[in-house]
Amino acid sequence: MRYLLSLGSNLGNRRRNLARALASLEEAGVRLRQVSSVYRTEPVDFAPQPWFYNLAVAVETALPPGELLNLTQRVEKEMGRVRKQNAGPRTIDIDILLAGPMIIRTPRLRVPHPRLDKRNFVLAPLAEIAPSAVHPVFRKTLRSLLAASTDRSAVRKLRSKVGPLHTGWR
Repeated sequence: MRYLLSLGSNLGNRRRNLARALASLEEAGVRLRQVSSVYRTEPVDFAPQPWFYNLAVAVETALPPGELLNLTQRVEKEMGRVRKQNAGPRTIDIDILLAGPMIIRTPRLRVPHPRLDKRNFVLAPLAEIAPSAVHPVFRKTLRSLLAASTDRSAVRKLRSKVGPLHTGWR
């Protein structure tokens, strides 16, 4: 199954945290198909914290959505993620944004991610790697969602990808 994920970090070495999380997913058998550039992004919802580094990744795995969620949460925990405050600082955050055309509504998982269309820090990297992907609820492409977004938080594309720390990308 093909998924689109978002990764973000604003504690420690943010670029290294992103690379380490991608490597952990890959070591668990998740195939990284496409990785966006890294974006430096302004915090949203809780401003007094360091700016984030964010990226999006298209992956393929045989894992069903609930098991992929378990894996992403395990990677977050192994990397020192502590959930003290909603929208607060974190070493790594991994969100399942889209799961092909599926719509999932369980107590643990909501796909498409409920705020996907309101967050440029997610939409900009997603539109880079999958501009024509269609949001299954709104039936609009990621490119059109980004163009119509009213989010005015700063999202700046960095010059390089996560880079030589991670060389397994295809």
